[in-house]
Amino acid sequence: MKFPYSFPLTRAFCLYLGQLAFLIGETFTSILAGRVRWKLVLHQIVEIGFGSQAVVIITGIFTGAVFTAQIFFQFNALNMSSAVGPVVSIALCRELGPVLTGLMVAGRVGAAMSAEIGTMKVTEQIDALRALAVNPVDYLVVPRTMAIMISMPLLVGECIFFALAASYYVATDILNVNSVFFLQHMWSYTHSRDMVMALSKGFVFALIVVFVGCQQGLTTRDGAVGVGKSTTEAVVISSLSILMINFFLTMALNIIFPAGGRY
Repeated sequence: MKFPYSFPLTRAFCLYLGQLAFLIGETFTSILAGRVRWKLVLHQIVEIGFGSQAVVIITGIFTGAVFTAQIFFQFNALNMSSAVGPVVSIALCRELGPVLTGLMVAGRVGAAMSAEIGTMKVTEQIDALRALAVNPVDYLVVPRTMAIMISMPLLVGECIFFALAASYYVATDILNVNSVFFLQHMWSYTHSRDMVMALSKGFVFALIVVFVGCQQGLTTRDGAVGVGKSTTEAVVISSLSILMINFFLTMALNIIFPAGGRY
């Protein structure tokens, strides 16, 4: 039995992974060699971190609010309304906060990176950089990588903070959960390992977004049509990668930081 499409797809997938690995290696080689343009890094921190705050805050607020409401409606029927706080807090720290932040940043920042670099590629600006003896990876990829590695953990923490604030408001002011029980149980069952898991996932998701977005931009072709295609593929690939890798990160981090551990 012949599979006419299996080998071309497998070859294209392996080729893409090889290109991505080469870009990652070249980027970190440049960072370790000290070829970092800090002015561009600061500019990208503003574009990535500060520019994504509104999206992340709104996502955190309404995620915390609706998740709290759903947990309360189910737990209240079992007379467990005092457990709403810790359940929401742990879920936000371990899963919802980093994953939703990663998806929002992938949709906003990953698409912007791919479109900007892709436009430079099809208009031959990247070739002009090479003609001026400027490495495109040093000039375009390294600043974005440094900026998103700094910005993403902060955005994850911000998302969790506003989600918990919205959760507290909905639980205590709207659903009449006792505020003392809510806060006491939340602080008792939420540990530093939960925040470590959130920030670790945010850091990994940051690398996924930046390298997928930059790789799609650097391989753009066919003019404006290719820019649109690369932008769409950057968002789709990075979003699916975040969701898939999140499972393996969850399994690994729960082995490293077991529930009964002293953290």
